[in-house]
Amino acid sequence: MNTITTHASTAQAMRQLGAQVAGQVRGGDVLLLSGPLGAGKTTFAQGFGAGLGIEEPIVSPTFTIARELDGRFADGTAAHLVHVDAYRLGGAAYAPGQDAIGRLLDELESLGLDEELEDPGENTVVLMEWGEQMATALADERLEIHIGRPLDPTAISEHGDQDGLQDSQPVLTSNGIRTVTFVPVGARWQGFTI
Repeated sequence: MNTITTHASTAQAMRQLGAQVAGQVRGGDVLLLSGPLGAGKTTFAQGFGAGLGIEEPIVSPTFTIARELDGRFADGTAAHLVHVDAYRLGGAAYAPGQDAIGRLLDELESLGLDEELEDPGENTVVLMEWGEQMATALADERLEIHIGRPLDPTAISEHGDQDGLQDSQPVLTSNGIRTVTFVPVGARWQGFTI
């Protein structure tokens, strides 16, 4: 696995990174975005959509779970983007003997997304936020993208630990440079570069 790490110092830089990745995708690709709230996943997705020539606004699909948008790949062929937010998926209502992945796949099936995500069509690209818990179930070949938020060294949060004692921890900040790590998985992504 050839992990690539880069940085984005502004929202515009994050959008440019998304557009750059969009220039390398093709139908059938699955990309999984992860990172804490406010890391820049949707900002990356906006750049990705712009890179596919999508004119509709790219917004977080948190409450709709998935949005489908049409654009064009770098070679000019039609592109169909399925932008999924899995943040609200994976509740605790398991069937007897069901594991977490089975539960998630059942939820995707109930939303009508299972087939599209497991086997995207020749013109479909799946960009899933919060998809790390489904990575291996969704696609053997995928590009995992993790966006890290910086810590604010001047802010300390007090949290109780398992013994009930207060524990000081640095606080994530919405300001500053984001670290973006790309993990190409499978033969499709060999040679991926930024």
